[in-house]
Amino acid sequence: MTDFARAFISRSRSLLTSEYLPKIERCLEKLSDEQVWWRANPESNSIGNLLLHLSGNARQWIVSGLGGAPDARNRPQEFSERGKISQAELLSTLQRTVREVDGVLAQFDPTRILERRRIQGSDVTALEAILHVVEHFSMHTGQIILLTKLLSGTDLGFYDFSGSAPAHTWGESSRGGKL
Repeated sequence: MTDFARAFISRSRSLLTSEYLPKIERCLEKLSDEQVWWRANPESNSIGNLLLHLSGNARQWIVSGLGGAPDARNRPQEFSERGKISQAELLSTLQRTVREVDGVLAQFDPTRILERRRIQGSDVTALEAILHVVEHFSMHTGQIILLTKLLSGTDLGFYDFSGSAPAHTWGESSRGGKL
């Protein structure tokens, strides 16, 4: 079980830090502050709201739920914000949160993967908490990608198809440098 837990935690860390976050960073390179706060309708979320929500959720479930930091999340505020925060600040907050999540997971004892925790009113195992954050990040990353494509009208260039097999490029900025 410890080998499984160690592999699961390692892959979860990799998805958050080396796949989802870099894709979100690439998206934000293509957008203005105004576009980050655009909404299709009043019931929809903007990319800005999704960024706040990802930070709040990951912090609550991992940094607080598994790492023991105080839980000061204000979930309704993540969705009620209407554009007073720049995309640079939103990105900085998300990057900081992902670093903190990664730090908690790097130090997490894999023998504790089935320990129960009370997070957001739910009784869950540490495994469930990690899976929830990874799945949640994946879903909202996909929404951010879709909104970015709609708003920018550009291909985000996540893959290079010039070789014999597609190669991912989301760890590089569209200007050619590493993110």
